[in-house]
Amino acid sequence: MVKARAGNHRRDTGPMMQSARCGAKTRSGIPCRSPAVAGKKRCRMHGGAKGSGAPKGNQNAFKHGMYTREAMAERKQLNALLRQARETLREIE
Repeated sequence: MVKARAGNHRRDTGPMMQSARCGAKTRSGIPCRSPAVAGKKRCRMHGGAKGSGAPKGNQNAFKHGMYTREAMAERKQLNALLRQARETLREIE
C-alpha cells in the first residue's frame, strides 16, 4: 500500500487546500493540518464539532473560588506581609 503525500492526492484541490486550518497543536507539537469546521477555529477532532465545549452559562469554574480576582489579591497581600516579616526578623537577629 502506497501512502499519499500531502498535496499529491486528487482531493487536494483548490477549496480543500485553501480552507482555514485547525489552530490546535498535536502531541508532537506541530499544528494540526485538518481543515477547521465552518465558522470555527478548530477541526472536528479538536473542539469544532457541534455540541463540543462547556455548556452556555457553565458555573463549574466557580466551584471553590480559589482563582477569583479577590482571592488572588488577598494571597498576594498576605505573601507580601510574610516577606516583610521575614526581612524584619533577619534584621533583628
